[in-house]
Amino acid sequence: MTQSRTHNCGELRLSDAGKKVTIVGWLENVREVGSNFAFLVVRDFYGTTQVVVETEDMMKVVKPINKESTISVTGVVRERESKNPKLPTGEIEVVPEKIEVLGKCRHAQLPFEINKSRDADENVRLKYRYLDLRNPAVKRNIVLRCQVVAELRRLMTEKGFLEITTPILTASSPEGARDYLVPARNHPGKFYALPQAPQQFKQLLMTSGFDRYFQIAPCFRDEDARADRTPGEFYQLDMEMAFATQADVLSTLEDVLVPVFEKFGKYKRISSAPFRHIPYNEAMERYGSDKPDLRIDLEIQDVSEVVQGCGFGPFEGATVKAVAVDNFTQARKWIDKLLADVEVQTGNKACWVKVDETGNLTGGISKFLTNCQAAFIEKLNLKPGSFVCMAAGRKAAAQKTAGVIRTMLGKRVPGHFDEEQYALCWIVDFPMYEIGEESGQLEFCHNPFSMPQGGMQALMDAEGDMEKLLAIKADQYDLVVNGYESASGAVRNHDPEIMVKAFEMVGLGEDDVKAKFPAMYNAFTYGAPPHAGAAPGVDRLIMLLTGEESIREVITFPMNKNAQDLMMDAPTTVSQKQLDDVHIAINIKEKE
Repeated sequence: MTQSRTHNCGELRLSDAGKKVTIVGWLENVREVGSNFAFLVVRDFYGTTQVVVETEDMMKVVKPINKESTISVTGVVRERESKNPKLPTGEIEVVPEKIEVLGKCRHAQLPFEINKSRDADENVRLKYRYLDLRNPAVKRNIVLRCQVVAELRRLMTEKGFLEITTPILTASSPEGARDYLVPARNHPGKFYALPQAPQQFKQLLMTSGFDRYFQIAPCFRDEDARADRTPGEFYQLDMEMAFATQADVLSTLEDVLVPVFEKFGKYKRISSAPFRHIPYNEAMERYGSDKPDLRIDLEIQDVSEVVQGCGFGPFEGATVKAVAVDNFTQARKWIDKLLADVEVQTGNKACWVKVDETGNLTGGISKFLTNCQAAFIEKLNLKPGSFVCMAAGRKAAAQKTAGVIRTMLGKRVPGHFDEEQYALCWIVDFPMYEIGEESGQLEFCHNPFSMPQGGMQALMDAEGDMEKLLAIKADQYDLVVNGYESASGAVRNHDPEIMVKAFEMVGLGEDDVKAKFPAMYNAFTYGAPPHAGAAPGVDRLIMLLTGEESIREVITFPMNKNAQDLMMDAPTTVSQKQLDDVHIAINIKEKE
């Protein structure tokens, strides 16, 4: 052992009794027993060791030391009288001959107790993240993160992929989320952007003749935070393969990710490869989401035809989706809470009925379903004690609302949620286009660089026909793990003529494509290989492996929900000189 210590604090055992040792670390705790006797706990990266003070002189040294000071202890190892089988070092203790303060903690009162930091307010934890990380439970996630990243690198390298880094300062992307912009000092009025992903660069690598690329890539997007998404920056296992099909990419990722889940996952059960493939439209119909949590055994059913004309206003002319559960015993108050939670999450109202012991519908909107009761019960295969929750509206809204109902019922009604597993699937056959919610115009649904299924012919056959355009599928795919989108990818559109045609459908001509994607468009005119790739999110992957509910628990120095680094006080103001250097003037408009 180096660093002026003979052993670390997780290393000493009963076989070391009688040895003179030096340990270093943080003074985690002091428990005084009388005037000349105290137990100290010293903690370092590797564990804890008990130190026993038994003399008046040594107590004089210990008393002024605040907890969390770093100290060096030199002494003799001996067997403990009262052993602690829960600790690796629980059979020994060190009797000190010398205690030296290496780094004084000048605060008698800490912001939180180190070993209970996870119970503290999140903003306080993030402000004092260097203290929070001293908690072994918090540190354990970061250690696992390092191990997972190392394993991903090893597995990708074994499969013949080259780790190639791509630029951080690049051009602003016209697609996707908001960019983080960086003013160019030597080019007044112009800006670099931090990459939302290395998308164009990795495709250019394929065009350059590299066959297999990967990178643990930092990505930057000016997005709002969620429990499973950190604002600002994140990391992904970015990968691309030349002369590859969708099947090549999916099988490669399955070969890489299954061993990682098996080795590092909290749960011992994982879907076996090849993972189930679920077309996008099927996922929306059966689960109400393109991120279905397959640990839930409930499915959505369409009852639109059955309930038409029943007299219940919201059902008339609408798509009606239903989720049914058997052996339902919850009270009316529970149902009201479910409906309220659905409305808060979706903005849409839900309705319900039950089946009583006689086999008739009761409660909720049952009075409207009298004439269609038999068909309704048959359609959903209901039994006495069944409960049905329904959503109505336009097809997409009804699907999504029913998807939320499915998840809530699955997790709240016992017997429908098998949590102790990793349920993985591929969502495939995404629509190439969709009608934008804000614009009302035709837009790319997923990734504008994806190859439409059927290529040029599919685009030409659908030109001018909105229904046919919306029916075009793209060679796109998402990996979903326990209800979280964990990777996204596609077979790329490597043909400039097909690319121009695809963009024409959303109102962008050849000149627009050349202007927005000049490097990629030009590169493809020099003979590009068919290529495909994907990008599993590293932060989200580790969140799933650890079973954490917040992604911030697996990031070393995360921002808070408002994209603020409370520890470093970022973002912050800068000097006028700094602004002048990059030709920036600030004009903040007051909020009305």
